[in-house]
Amino acid sequence: MPCPFSSPPRPDPVNPQSNRGTSARRSHGTILLWVVNIGAWLPLLFLAFDAYTGRLTVNPIQAAEQRTGDIAITLLILSLACTPLNTLLRWPSVLKARRPLGLYAYFYAFLHFLLFIGLDYGFNARLLLQALTEKPFILVGLAGFLLLSALALTSFDTWKARLGKNWKRLHRLTYLINLLIVLHFGWAVKGDFLRLQGDVFRPLLAGLVVLLLLGLRLPAVRRRLAGKLHTLLPSRKIHPER
Repeated sequence: MPCPFSSPPRPDPVNPQSNRGTSARRSHGTILLWVVNIGAWLPLLFLAFDAYTGRLTVNPIQAAEQRTGDIAITLLILSLACTPLNTLLRWPSVLKARRPLGLYAYFYAFLHFLLFIGLDYGFNARLLLQALTEKPFILVGLAGFLLLSALALTSFDTWKARLGKNWKRLHRLTYLINLLIVLHFGWAVKGDFLRLQGDVFRPLLAGLVVLLLLGLRLPAVRRRLAGKLHTLLPSRKIHPER
């Protein structure tokens, strides 16, 4: 079962009958990577522009924290969605976006972390420890960030070769990370989830999407959906998962 920080599967040896299809997939994958790279940097440019022009509300530090956190969650969920999209839409090129999306998610999570401990708490260890004890959602977010750091640092092929089978086991933690990050998000917002009051729509939506994507990764669900879609998309082949 692949994970968001894994590299795209290597293509099978090319045969004369598949040259055209392979070239088309590579072209689509290249375009998609351009879209991912440009799209991932744009939020940071907008954030920098708003900070420079004084448009980050009356509490700019909190606004920057929230925006970097929102971007990180969005990119992490998009990374998690790559494999189900390949299964449902028979779109192997999307697998090339899995690792970049995961790494960009970590980049924004790291910015979120730096803004919190640096600008918000001034790197004051005493205040940070006090916040961890008084606000449990910070502890949940920290756990998710530390696990995400491990996946980002070991996402490259050299670590994959060094860790062997343990690499795949380690990177399955991405499913737990998504749940922790969504829990952190929902716990941090001000609102009443039972009465659906306050800022609860976004964390609820994120949680539902993550649960849906995790459900689509279950072997029984994946096989059932792939079988049904086989008749709808007969001309395209689902990229094998490795």
